[in-house]
Amino acid sequence: MSFLVLVAVLALEHWYPLADRGDQRALLGRYAMQVERMFGGNESRRGVAIWLSAIAPMLLASWFVYALAERASPLLALLANIAVLYFTMGFRRDGQYFAQIQIALKDNDISKARDALSAWRRSDCGELDREAVARVAVEEAFIASHHRFFAVVFWFVLLPGPLGAILYRLAMFLSRRWDGGRGPEAQGSPSFARRAFAALDWLPARLTAATFAVVGDFEDAVYCWRAQAASWVNPTHGVVLASGAGALGAKLGMPIRENGEVVERAELGLGDPVDEAHLELTVGLIWRALVVWLIMLLLVALVGTVT
Repeated sequence: MSFLVLVAVLALEHWYPLADRGDQRALLGRYAMQVERMFGGNESRRGVAIWLSAIAPMLLASWFVYALAERASPLLALLANIAVLYFTMGFRRDGQYFAQIQIALKDNDISKARDALSAWRRSDCGELDREAVARVAVEEAFIASHHRFFAVVFWFVLLPGPLGAILYRLAMFLSRRWDGGRGPEAQGSPSFARRAFAALDWLPARLTAATFAVVGDFEDAVYCWRAQAASWVNPTHGVVLASGAGALGAKLGMPIRENGEVVERAELGLGDPVDEAHLELTVGLIWRALVVWLIMLLLVALVGTVT
């Protein structure tokens, strides 16, 4: 069933991509706020309890609805899975931002490329030069493909019904919200939500990185993964980015100017600085990785049918 669900969702995302997830974020924000009020707003001090209080009801409700759908009809259960995965992936939306940046750079419209990147990252990228815009866009593409596709699919396949996809995306949302809005690369003592999400993301990140290595320059990807990943501020992102940079044969990371300040970042990858050609290569690399996962799911489905 997982293979059919994934193919259906990819088709839906291609023809009917969700342009913005603002409504979803607003609903989740109100839900998190209600949970926070139960604990007096001390989410950082009551980590395990408040995290479970936010996660458990959502999972139980999702499982209850899915169980009812499955009992009523296998087709209804299939449609429920498709709906959940459609709303939890959002793979196509990030691709639209990436395509806008590609087109703008081809047209030598650096201002438009910066605007698209700023909207994608939700931060001011107006001070980035052409090479930096392309480099950061590639980084965002690798991280987005991991968070919006590979990791979601991993947990969707691992846990029954829609529970895995909901668990992963809700855990990611809470991690970002309960680290004071600083995001997954925040400095200082992390909240339990951030540590819990890092634990959930540990294995999927390495599977994503391994897939990039398989479909790209394997030796360079493995070398960069082993030698450079730990130097990134977020080690989990470092694994994905270092492997992706090595597989692509380009240099990522390095300092950038953002919001009027120089942000120090480690250098990842080998080879040449990122240019427009690497943007096209990035798309090819990600899609080859996606095809590998589809083939693996198809093989698992066929083995299950035979046995």
